[in-house]
Amino acid sequence: MEGEWIVDELMAQRVAKAEELRAAGIDPYPPRLTRTHMAADVTLLVEALPEGESEVEGIDVDVAGRVVAKRDMGKATFLDLLDGSGRIQVLIRQNSLANYDSLRLIDLGDFIGVNGRPIRTRTGQPTVQAAHWTMLTKALHAPPEKYHGLADVELRQRKRYLDLMANEETRQRFIVRSKVVSAIRRFLDGRGFLEVETPVLQEEAGGAAARPFTTYYNALDEERHLRISLELYLKRMVVGGFERVYEMGRIFRNEGLGAKYNPEFTMIELYQAYADYHDVSMLVEEMISSVAHEVLGKSTFTFRGQEISLERPWRRVTLHDGLREYGGLDLDEYSTAETLRAELERRGLELPPAAGYGKLVDEAMSHYVEPRLVQPTFLMDYPVELSPLAKRRADNPRLVERWEVFIGGFEAGNAYTELNDPVDQRARFEEQARLKAAGDDEAELVDEDFLFALEHGMPPTGGFGMGIDRLLMILTEQDSIRDVILFPQLKSIKG
Repeated sequence: MEGEWIVDELMAQRVAKAEELRAAGIDPYPPRLTRTHMAADVTLLVEALPEGESEVEGIDVDVAGRVVAKRDMGKATFLDLLDGSGRIQVLIRQNSLANYDSLRLIDLGDFIGVNGRPIRTRTGQPTVQAAHWTMLTKALHAPPEKYHGLADVELRQRKRYLDLMANEETRQRFIVRSKVVSAIRRFLDGRGFLEVETPVLQEEAGGAAARPFTTYYNALDEERHLRISLELYLKRMVVGGFERVYEMGRIFRNEGLGAKYNPEFTMIELYQAYADYHDVSMLVEEMISSVAHEVLGKSTFTFRGQEISLERPWRRVTLHDGLREYGGLDLDEYSTAETLRAELERRGLELPPAAGYGKLVDEAMSHYVEPRLVQPTFLMDYPVELSPLAKRRADNPRLVERWEVFIGGFEAGNAYTELNDPVDQRARFEEQARLKAAGDDEAELVDEDFLFALEHGMPPTGGFGMGIDRLLMILTEQDSIRDVILFPQLKSIKG
């Protein structure tokens, strides 16, 4: 209770200062300010001064930003303002400001505007020597104390605005995120891909093995699902004649929370006609390595204590070989769900009771192989039971032309040579429906409209999907997906 009283008392003091400004006829929340220069602009002006000169003649600047430091020096006050380009120091001398006493109304966290002359101080620091200041926003709470006020990781994630306010590292991380997203778009746009938008609310949430969120569409008096994938609508675009399409958007999967999982995340999916999964693998490794170079100027990163190189070419290994290498498990000896389940249970793995053969292979891969794939690796050729939307291998119909790419010990993306045989696709959907009826709530749903589209003909196509957030974990060297999502999903605080 004592701590709450202190917070309330400090807030009351700031409210009183706002009221004092109003009593003096000054709006503490004016609607606008004409800003002529950013902090970085002023720094450049001062740094361009010839040696021995300390003032930029003939130029007055109007700057604005949040007050992040305040130092009273008797007859002078120094402020540090932070704007979108960086910090700039402000010097206010007592003999240059008629109402110098009004500076006591400025607190850390306030936004102010300053008019003055760019100068270089005796210590060489770029500064605005103020002739006038204006309150722009009176903050009613003090900003978080940088080193102790945000020690709580959950607090940083739950109240990201405080994290952004206090930590330059956090701000830079999300600037990198934005630049990575833009660079991916430029890469694909430059190779003839067209960005499109598809429905978020869908009749059937298909295209992935995941449990959807469900809502009710009042106007239609029907149930709808938030999309778990972008795939089926983008492939409709290919059927319609668009040969290279992609979408970057939010995906919703009603699943667990964790270091690698957030139920709401950003995904990119792309589809290229007349390409297969080999073509797509070359496109993807080029895209990720070039984006890393463009945005961060490097291709080597340290993730969870291990150095990762994104330089091409990336390793390619079949799923069968990966299980043999890392798990000592030969799938040729365990070709049925019954034999594979018996072997995995003998090894002590906990398995879903309704899992079919494909799901059991996935459990084995996740346990034995995935954690070992630290360097970028394409794990290729999956069982058909695990991949209801991928084309079978011509030389082995039990396998499909599919790969997942692993970086840093977890899956970063997934690709197929897309199944374009509508008869085979219908049979695969029906098998998925049987699995769902048997209790597998992540099995694919039958999408009759997609099947109808496929019956009109889709050319040979390669497709790829990747979680942007997981890629950002690698590029920004963060252990948790929550640290690369501005506002991650967290359990509500009640009471």
